Amino acid sequence: MTAHDPAFSRQTAAAVFPKEARRVFADRYPEIPHLLRHRLDRDDRLTLPALAELAEQLPATAIEYNRGQQPIGVDGKPAPTGLSIGETIRHIASSDSWAVLKNIEQVPAYRVLLMKLLEELRPVIEARTGEMLTPQGFVFISSPMAVTPYHFDPEHNILLQLSGSKTMTQFPAGDPRFAPDSVHESYHLGGPRELAWSDRMAPRGTEFRLGRRDALYVPVMAPHFVRNGPVSSISLSITWRSDWSYAEAGARCFNGLVRRIGVTPRPPGRWPASNSAKSLAFRAWRRVFGSPGQT
Repeated sequence: MTAHDPAFSRQTAAAVFPKEARRVFADRYPEIPHLLRHRLDRDDRLTLPALAELAEQLPATAIEYNRGQQPIGVDGKPAPTGLSIGETIRHIASSDSWAVLKNIEQVPAYRVLLMKLLEELRPVIEARTGEMLTPQGFVFISSPMAVTPYHFDPEHNILLQLSGSKTMTQFPAGDPRFAPDSVHESYHLGGPRELAWSDRMAPRGTEFRLGRRDALYVPVMAPHFVRNGPVSSISLSITWRSDWSYAEAGARCFNGLVRRIGVTPRPPGRWPASNSAKSLAFRAWRRVFGSPGQT
């Protein structure tokens, strides 16, 4: 699926991202994290009852929910809460949980919503990083003071806060002090996205506080953790990939393969560096030997 999908042609009267937000985004995309304003806090598709119904429609692979009071660093996935996903969301104020609904574009009404938002930003995105690829949407529903542990994500990402508040602490993308190269490689070859945490790293993080109508851009593979505020919250994450992000992932896979034979490879360059040679080499290897994991 690309940004030229027919759903991108569907418009609503008012832009969700005001003109000033789009200007800031144009100045800082794709490598500089930054706050934006938005107007998406009163959409019937994003209320708790609607999201509970959405969660009950989605396949199990598109749902993740866990205990809310967690450490910043976790080793593997926490144990289930014992509640159903619908109960978790409907009672999020008291269920001590966080939940994420993945790939909401599987449901037509949410696909239209996602595409409408991305259409507003598509001219800037495609001018910088080329065609917008693989648009996806994720909804986060969090209990008071819930923690989303330290991790990274392979997409370009804007997190829109719809209700409540939260603080994301973000660390520089591509810096091995916060996510070693071997961990990047392991993730792209099918390993977990959760990262090892040390309190010594905390002073080097940048805190971004998000209230209703705030949004935050997160660069590709920027490590971060999130702490919810004193009331339950709903957030929407709109994400996309680019040829650059896929090439970075392919280069990480190539590096992971050569590391297995005792070679210490040079890490991929950050945007706008080209990582195409290693990415093409990994694709050639995959055609011969099959896929070793995700990219």
